[in-house]
Amino acid sequence: MDDSYSVQTTAAEATETGGLETLQALKDGDAFLVSDAWGDLKDGPDGLFHSDTRLLSRLVLTVGGARPSRLSSAVSRDNVFFTAHSTNRPLPPIGGHVHPAGIIHLERRRFLRDGRMFERIKASNHGMEDVLLPLAFDFGADFADIFEVRGTKRPQRGELHTPEIDGRRVSFAYTGLDRVRRSTCLSFSEPPARLSNRRAEFMFSLPAGRHVELFLECGPDACAAPDAERWRRMALEARLAMRRKRRSGAWIRSPRNPLFNQWLEQSRADMALLTTDLPTGPYPYAGTPWFSTPFGRDGIISAWQMLWLDPSLARGVLTYLAGRQATETDPFRDSRPGKIMHETRGGEMSALGEVPFGVYYGGVDTTCLFIALAGAYARRTGDLALIRKLWPQLVAASEWMIDYGDSNGDGLIDYQRAADTGLSNQGWKDSEDSIFHADGRFPKGPVALLEVQGYAYAAWLAMCEMGAAIGDARAQAWEERAHEIRFLVEDRFWMEDRGFYAVALDGDGAPCEAIASNAGHLLFSGLPSNARAETVARRLMSSDFRSGWGLRTLATGQPRYNPMSYHNGSVWPHDTAMAVAGIARYGDRHAAALVLGEIHDAANRFQMRLPELFCGFDRRPGEPPIAYPVACLPQAWAAGSVFMMLQAALGVSIDAATMTITVDNPVLPAGVERLSVSRLQVQDASVSLDFVRLGDQIAVLPRDRVGEIRLVTTR
Repeated sequence: MDDSYSVQTTAAEATETGGLETLQALKDGDAFLVSDAWGDLKDGPDGLFHSDTRLLSRLVLTVGGARPSRLSSAVSRDNVFFTAHSTNRPLPPIGGHVHPAGIIHLERRRFLRDGRMFERIKASNHGMEDVLLPLAFDFGADFADIFEVRGTKRPQRGELHTPEIDGRRVSFAYTGLDRVRRSTCLSFSEPPARLSNRRAEFMFSLPAGRHVELFLECGPDACAAPDAERWRRMALEARLAMRRKRRSGAWIRSPRNPLFNQWLEQSRADMALLTTDLPTGPYPYAGTPWFSTPFGRDGIISAWQMLWLDPSLARGVLTYLAGRQATETDPFRDSRPGKIMHETRGGEMSALGEVPFGVYYGGVDTTCLFIALAGAYARRTGDLALIRKLWPQLVAASEWMIDYGDSNGDGLIDYQRAADTGLSNQGWKDSEDSIFHADGRFPKGPVALLEVQGYAYAAWLAMCEMGAAIGDARAQAWEERAHEIRFLVEDRFWMEDRGFYAVALDGDGAPCEAIASNAGHLLFSGLPSNARAETVARRLMSSDFRSGWGLRTLATGQPRYNPMSYHNGSVWPHDTAMAVAGIARYGDRHAAALVLGEIHDAANRFQMRLPELFCGFDRRPGEPPIAYPVACLPQAWAAGSVFMMLQAALGVSIDAATMTITVDNPVLPAGVERLSVSRLQVQDASVSLDFVRLGDQIAVLPRDRVGEIRLVTTR
């Protein structure tokens, strides 16, 4: 995804910091926790975080002075619980008795609720004799800012206060350089035999055939004494809250394909996990561990992926971003009046301005995408009340496109960072080496990215459509701007000799002639002519881009192509989804279904949870896709990709103004014989649709219709 600091550019560099693929993640609101497979936190890239500050940096369990032998561990399918199963190594002799390995079963089960960690340790004695069981926890709280955890060095830090010990509770505090006092508390249900400011030791008498439970709780500020009743009550609340989020909107199932169902369910569960209920509505945070915060671009695209099924995400994203729109010029934050936020951070370093990401605006595409999503939301829902409410912000965003987005007056949206602390590349491919000329040279600024012009085209059409709907006289002028940018793109970006679009224009207007997946986003916007779109689609579906697991970000044979890189040859599921949705927009739904099937095969190898990205090596028979070691997972726009690709393959579009659902020439992926979309809502009406394969045709069967809703099928 779009990284904001210290981007890892290759898998080789990434492995130097250790792979994130082994970390186990939980999230609740603005809190998230990442641990290793044992459930331990060990002062690495792990910990319990709240608002971009690490509240608990160490929590390591030992049994008899040794780390237990792990049997298995996993996060539950609904993303609520992490559970690790382990067993003891040989226990030290106590009272003359020696107990062998493998007689004590340890279940370590935790969840997050209301920003706090709740944990239960259950130890069961499966041996023939009673056991004195020594358990210990080493712990610590460093209050590190998330950018420190990611490797940013600070010349100085605030003051760590001496921990306070109170029977079965340890309280930690830190006063930052921003003069904010941050505190956390770790408490136990039983008083430890020994308790210091960094270690708790317990000795349990455990009869044969019996078990004992120990409860832990950790979170900001003070903490109540944990016990079984509180743990069960909070666990039930956590599970019910997640269930409500998962069941929002329409639901998709394939009755006879359990593997495809697992992918759908895991993707929906991951989107629910990352969605945080803010005062402005639900917002999909970008991903864990590094991006558990609102990002503009990621939130917009994730909401767009889910729009046909659950418009509430788009409403929440639009409302939140409208409230964070820039009103002033600030080079450090890359802000200009009308610009839409790229990301926001809550830690000490952001508050002090050590990094510019408190509220940062260094994304050239987010403002255009904001307007385009608003137009798509209005078509999908007919909710003109929200459009009227946000109209001042939408108009301000369109004015940014004219006044600031086009810095050199050539009619194209461009970028050049305003301060050295900002991102050097400000599209979704924001690593330093992602935009270049055909000979590998980096372009001078300002840079006009291809896909951003497509977003701008969609934004101007959206302003025209929304403006006409609410009676704004400027609607026709906005439509003319859409036609103008379309002409400029076709004239200046198209490379006739290569049959493809240049990835960008540099500050001199020269094309960056690299062949990249950005052209797929242009198809998604609907800007290209039919003839050129078909030419681009054929190239995107060729072996230059198509790895067998998805579409590469850069064609093979291009300068800087590297299938292990961050943006120059890897496969990003959201990028693939937008490209195949663009291809399907021009009529080739079979291509969308084909790539959807390939991405499903990749998901199957990643335990049904698509990572942020993976390496772009060619698929080989009997071998899995190759992971990118520090890819975020779960990640919102990776989880949402399946739903965008399904919509593209099924040809579903919804027009709330006419209360019409159109299904145009639907195609099911191979192996899926029947697909059900339940409770598809259009304003106050709803209908369920069954897609059934009948020979070489797909039948569309409506059921459970409520209210006046029209279904139109075309072939």
